[in-house]
Amino acid sequence: MPEQLAFTIEVFLNGLMAGVLYALVALGFVLIYKASGIFNYAQGVMALFAAMTLVGIQNGQVPFAHLINAIFGTDLHKFGWSVHSFAAILLTVIVMIGLAWAVQRFVFRHLVGQEPIILFMATIGLAYFLEGVADLMWGSELKTLNVCAAEGTCLPQGMNVWLEGTTYEALGYGFFIDNLDIVASIVAAVLVIGLVVFAQYTKQGRAMRAVADDHQAALSVGVSLNFIWILVWSLAGFVALVAGIMWGAKSGVQFSLSLIALKALPVLMLGGFTSIPGAIVGGLIIGVGEKLFEFLIGAPFLGGATENWFAYMLALLFLVFRPQGLFGEKLIERV
Repeated sequence: MPEQLAFTIEVFLNGLMAGVLYALVALGFVLIYKASGIFNYAQGVMALFAAMTLVGIQNGQVPFAHLINAIFGTDLHKFGWSVHSFAAILLTVIVMIGLAWAVQRFVFRHLVGQEPIILFMATIGLAYFLEGVADLMWGSELKTLNVCAAEGTCLPQGMNVWLEGTTYEALGYGFFIDNLDIVASIVAAVLVIGLVVFAQYTKQGRAMRAVADDHQAALSVGVSLNFIWILVWSLAGFVALVAGIMWGAKSGVQFSLSLIALKALPVLMLGGFTSIPGAIVGGLIIGVGEKLFEFLIGAPFLGGATENWFAYMLALLFLVFRPQGLFGEKLIERV
């Protein structure tokens, strides 16, 4: 196989892996928007908050240590123990469920019936509030995230040696595919299957779909909107935790992690704001598109760095010609 063609295939595969990571973030947006009509600008910060909480629990860090030390003149930093990754993930899930309850109880419960722009502005405020709370709780320094099932069995990092050797023997060119990207793809596939099964075959999932279709009709048959919205925000928090783990393990847990929400916006515009499969397909299109465009056009003819804007240009085209996205529902309003 010609080396240029093999390299193009490698870029394509790496684009698929990057698209999976984008799709993980977009899933949280879809879940909340589909059930409540709220575009949750805070989804990226939720991923940051979940990742920082997981690292803090794992390392036995004292929450709000800097604030406590400043007020009481103490020198507290850590409890002196570490928590196993599995237990830390369970505790973080509980924290995210508590966050979902608090968001519904103290914010959106009081905004029922308000205009969508007011709800959107509320999520912007929530994003900055969560970012500030995360800073106070766990500090702003860069953190390393390691999720391990047992000693020496952690999320894999670096190139997949087996795949590199196999492709070299078969094609004469070894593909460089990151182990963490492969794991993220598998996790995303399992997560999407789980969400689809939950939505289609469980009582709570059917209630969630009913709320998404018509709030008033769902209320009339006894569905609790408060419970469903807490459930939806909890699921979005769990998706944010998964995305935070994958992105945090890949690039470290830092405040720039919250900016991954901006990369999820083109994914939503392509796939549609109300479709779980659309989030996955949109993520793959964006991931592959930006990598191939950079490789084939950006680097040779435009000086590179096209990955920063290609996704938004593609999303703009979709907004012009198909604003509901590939899988979104076309809305028709009668006047």
